[in-house]
Amino acid sequence: MPVDVLFQAFALKTLTLPNRVVMAPMTRSLSPRGVATEDVAAYYARRAAAEVGLIISEGTGVARPAALNDPDIPRFHGEAELAAWRRVIDSVHAAGGLMAPQLWHVGAVRGRHPTWAPDGPYDSPSGLSRPGHKFGEGMTDEAVADAIDAFAAGAGAARRLGFDAVELHGAHGYLIDQFFWEGTNARDDIFGGRDIAGRARFAAEILKAVRRAVGPAFPVIIRLSQWKQQDFAARLAHTPAEMEAWLRPLVEAGADMLHCSQRRFWEPEFEGSDLNFAGWAKKVTGVPTITVGSVGLTGDFIAAYGGEASRPASLDELVRRLERGDFDLVAVGRALLQDPLWARKVRQGRTEELMDFERSAMVTLS
Repeated sequence: MPVDVLFQAFALKTLTLPNRVVMAPMTRSLSPRGVATEDVAAYYARRAAAEVGLIISEGTGVARPAALNDPDIPRFHGEAELAAWRRVIDSVHAAGGLMAPQLWHVGAVRGRHPTWAPDGPYDSPSGLSRPGHKFGEGMTDEAVADAIDAFAAGAGAARRLGFDAVELHGAHGYLIDQFFWEGTNARDDIFGGRDIAGRARFAAEILKAVRRAVGPAFPVIIRLSQWKQQDFAARLAHTPAEMEAWLRPLVEAGADMLHCSQRRFWEPEFEGSDLNFAGWAKKVTGVPTITVGSVGLTGDFIAAYGGEASRPASLDELVRRLERGDFDLVAVGRALLQDPLWARKVRQGRTEELMDFERSAMVTLS
């Protein structure tokens, strides 16, 4: 199937992309002491030079003591850290690319680094890392307010540094998603409750603060998921109506685009329709969406952590859904991690040159 639709331009406010290919955010843990290196800048610039329409950075920590759970994940605050990110965006722009940083707070998710500990207590809605698992104490009102301000400060810095958009990480069981999830949010204040719209209040307040920090024209994206790393089968919305109740407050608060994460993009979200998560999110909110999840590869990323390789896969189903208008952009993760030239090869029909994904790509900046 021709892939022309993947290489059509797309515009969102001040952002004009040459094509629909997005580099998905992927944690690298290769920025010593939280400062992105020249190798990090070159890693992103290689993808920009090879026709990736929009690069979304790896998750970057906002200014809260325990926002990150690994010392070598980059931070998006502090003089040295922001100077490093200025070098990154300048390199991407010099290569002809466009980029958004992803602002991240891991919440109550313990890191894998054997000797590292955070500078302060872990943040979480209710002191739960997963349903029934105690992990510290719930955030105070002051901590919630400071976390909201930290996301806004990061977004404001992104605009000042010259980034083209900003993304908030609201997926995969991290802090914002812990507020969404009834299993980890047992609060009885305005940021909790059994109602998904109530549990979306924290994200909505972050989006409002971000919007104030960046102004009306700067594109703001939020990444979302039903599944959690703590529970692959978890669901926030069981029906389209519940999904609308979850997502519409985020759009009204300032989200311009929803980045909808699935483990496999082709799987339907609800019975009775083949629309995936991104398709339903666009349908119930009316805003553009990004789809992501095992694009261009045979196996999903969870298997990759276990060492499983993946082979290049057909893009026909992806193209069919994109042509139908189910979603607007396509985020590519491991295929672009393995091969900086993936987008160019796809556009030029060089499918025989597409590479298998090997786990070794996860620990290098190729």
